[in-house]
Amino acid sequence: MRMNRIAFKLGIIIVSLLLTVLLSLGFVVDKIFSNMYYQKSEQDVAEMSSHFVEMVHSSKSIPTDLISTMAEFSKVEIFVLDRQGELLGKSSKASNHHVNFITATEINRLLNGESLMINYSTENGESYLISGKPLLDIGGGVLVISSLDIVNSSILEVRQLLCLTGLIGFIIAVGVSFFLSRKMSGPLVQMEKATRKIAAGHLDSRVEVSTRDEIGSLAAAINDLAKDLQRYQDTRTEFFANISHELKTPIMYLEGYANVISKGLYETEEDMKKYLDIISQEAKRLNRLIIDLFDLSKMEEGKLTIYKDAVCINKIIEQVVSKVSMRAENKGITIKKHIDLALIVNGDPGRLEQIFLNLLDNSIRYTKEGSIEISAQQVNNTMVCISVTDTGSGISKEELPFLFERFYRVEKSRSREHGGTGLGLAITKMLVELHNGSIRVSSEAGKGTRFEVYLEKEY
Repeated sequence: MRMNRIAFKLGIIIVSLLLTVLLSLGFVVDKIFSNMYYQKSEQDVAEMSSHFVEMVHSSKSIPTDLISTMAEFSKVEIFVLDRQGELLGKSSKASNHHVNFITATEINRLLNGESLMINYSTENGESYLISGKPLLDIGGGVLVISSLDIVNSSILEVRQLLCLTGLIGFIIAVGVSFFLSRKMSGPLVQMEKATRKIAAGHLDSRVEVSTRDEIGSLAAAINDLAKDLQRYQDTRTEFFANISHELKTPIMYLEGYANVISKGLYETEEDMKKYLDIISQEAKRLNRLIIDLFDLSKMEEGKLTIYKDAVCINKIIEQVVSKVSMRAENKGITIKKHIDLALIVNGDPGRLEQIFLNLLDNSIRYTKEGSIEISAQQVNNTMVCISVTDTGSGISKEELPFLFERFYRVEKSRSREHGGTGLGLAITKMLVELHNGSIRVSSEAGKGTRFEVYLEKEY
């Protein structure tokens, strides 16, 4: 029913427009033909009256027989008036009462040398065209009266033909209009059904994109919306699965070792200290996860505020390196720094430290031994590039596009060997973007990874 309503409305609109065009066109054509017929009749009658005047002038008399012959041939009535306006002669079939069509005022105008062209209609609906020409040489005038019945009949035939043509055109237009309206409404109805399915949770529903116009663009937009919603749903499902996994593991550790200690199921004091240390580590890890989730939530909602200022990137890197140096040394990793002097960027000091702490922490976590190089240099008049390069395990090209996704781990087994919350790089990317910067990553499996952070230079 909905499709029929849309098609009906579109059809009514199209038919109304076509009807308006047809009526306007018919009116214009009727006026053109009517004016053309009347003008031609006026021209013919005027020429006849002029011709009869010439005949009278040339013969110096009134050739009644010749006038009657020509009047009968031309299907007109001819009247000749004297100087006083009295009837001198007429064609044989001319009716005397037709002279009464002319008023006294009009006869005086004719006798005074003025030509006449009068369109007269009787009470019976008969129409006549009257042309009057003065006889300047002998005085008086000539009146030629022509019936417009033939002209009116011709105009009526034209109007009937226009009506018939218009009716046929209207019928064809109605059929074509409703065909086109159904064709135009079809994609809209399909989109309406698809959006209802999408709203009902069937996110795999798609609309066929068959045109490249606005309707096709709308269909493509609906398909893109469905894909985005599907991606959002998959991401949310995966997010909750990851959250439950990340929370479940430390809670199991906390619960398990707490029970061991509370029930005295340990053999020595050293075992108890070891269990307490595990509980402490898992509690810290759980706390980091909650903090990361809180930060990520605020950033996604646009509620995280950063306070930008002129920041010396050299000092930020020095602070970050000093915080991770002990961990790096314990793993036999050397941290190298290559920094241009006095590089000033526009950013939030605390959040910048968080960015590079996350990157260095990630490099240390995935580098068993070797080195990590952190460098900073000005790349142009507006940007500064800070890079972190390690000699760790590296990442395959297939996994690089997903590296900044929440809870994405390169190790598919979800091994806890490397620790971390799985949110560090996602938070890092969002923090960089909040600074109007960008982050890039390049890597090769087994050879290491390089992160490049581009930040705005402070002027």
